[in-house]
Amino acid sequence: MDETPQVPEQIQPEEPKIPAEPLPPIQSRFLFVDVAALRAKQLRRGARPRLGEEAQLPHKAERVAMEEVRRGLVYYDVPEARPAHGDGVEG
Repeated sequence: MDETPQVPEQIQPEEPKIPAEPLPPIQSRFLFVDVAALRAKQLRRGARPRLGEEAQLPHKAERVAMEEVRRGLVYYDVPEARPAHGDGVEG
């Protein structure tokens, strides 16, 4: 019986979601920090900067991420708030 090992199909990474036009500026400092921190994590793990030629300068990932968020180059999604348990509403 001649069995050739099955090679799993290569999983192609999803293309990054880059908005066609810049997103509106983030008004909340907390949201800005959260989005920039997640983007910096992506950059540290090998994601390419979206700033173009300016990103060639040796900057920390956090600085690059904050500039990308400030320019509206980072797509983010805020989930809708769920009602908290024990808020006095009986169901």
